[in-house]
This record gives sequence, structure tokens and C-alpha cells, in this order.
Amino acid sequence: MTAPPPRPSIFHITHVANLASIVAAGGLRSDAAMIQAGGPAAPIGMSTIKQRRLSLDVTCHTGDKVGEYVPFYFCPRSLMLFVIYRQNHPDLVYREGQGPIVHLEADLHEVVKWAAACRRRWAFTLSNAGAYYTATNFRADVANLDEIDWNAVAATDFRDPVVKEAKQAEFLVHDEFPWGLVRRIGVLSQGTKTLVEAAISSGGHRPPVEIVPGWYY
Repeated sequence: MTAPPPRPSIFHITHVANLASIVAAGGLRSDAAMIQAGGPAAPIGMSTIKQRRLSLDVTCHTGDKVGEYVPFYFCPRSLMLFVIYRQNHPDLVYREGQGPIVHLEADLHEVVKWAAACRRRWAFTLSNAGAYYTATNFRADVANLDEIDWNAVAATDFRDPVVKEAKQAEFLVHDEFPWGLVRRIGVLSQGTKTLVEAAISSGGHRPPVEIVPGWYY
């Protein structure tokens, strides 16, 4: 067990081309909801994994599936971003690289407080929520956050398979996640920053947009 940070952040990545529709919709939607709506403007994930997540149980919430939740990582510079950066995975159709990818950052404890007030289900995992072997890794109590391997989450070298798995721990919010809970947007370049600022300009909530090279490869 490792102690969690005092104020853990959670991070969702998306293509900058998706931001305007996210703002217009009032927030992020689960894969299940997005598939029903026809999908995002610029998908960046692997369709095989997304389909699998639609059938995997969130064991701490009976009847729920992983794909019915909006996914977050506990760190920027995730393993998924590395796959996007490399552009060589056979199951990845997206081939634009990490430049247009943006990080949406939120405060975990603020999200949990909101979820309690709205009776919105949430959970987290100790490793990749999309893997078949994670059935026992679901938690729904902040008292269990110390079960996450926070050293692995923060690691920049993930060649060790144990570190690689633990780094992929996820935070999940059922169905939708409100735009108003996004506290910061991290980007790689000034060009993407300009696009983000234009995309969120019509919304009442405009979180700060920062160029954060350390969040990228």
C-alpha cells in the first residue's frame, strides 16, 4: 500500500476536435452513451477494447458495465497516450499522434462530493478496467485509495509489467461527467492551446488552458 496524494487529480484524454461538442453537451459521456449517439467527432481509442468494456462488470455496482462509465486515469502521460504517441498499434485506427490530444484534469475529492450529492455511481480500479482479470480490483470507497500503487501511477519508466499494470488504474463515473468539474486543460503546444480556447469560448465554464510538456512523450 502507498499513501495517495492529499488532493489526487484524475485525467481524461480526448482529441481537441471533440471539445466543442463536449462543452455543448454539458460534459463527457460514457462510451455506451457515445456509441448510441453515433460516436465522437474524432475517436482516439481502440474499438476492440471499447466493445470489450461494454461487457465487463463493474463488480462493486451490480449490473453496471465498464463501458457505461466515463473513464479517467490518475495521472497524465498515460499508457494510452504512449500508444497514441507511437502510432504503431495494429488496433489503433487513429494516427495523428499526441499533438491534438488534450488532458482534462479534475479534483478527485470534488468529484466524489458531487457524485454523493447527485447520487451518481463511481468506482476506481487498481489496474486496467478493460482487462478480463480485473474483476476483483474495483473499489467504491475513498478509504481504499491507498490500495492503488501510487508509485507506479507516477512512474515514467513502465517497462516492468507490474508497474505497467498498476499505472493503468482508472477512476470511473457512471454515464456522464459534468463539464463544470474540469479544473484545468493541459496541452502540448500553443497551436492546440489556441484551438482549445476557441472550442470552450462559448461555454459558461472556461477552465484555464496550460501548455504542459511534461504531460506528453
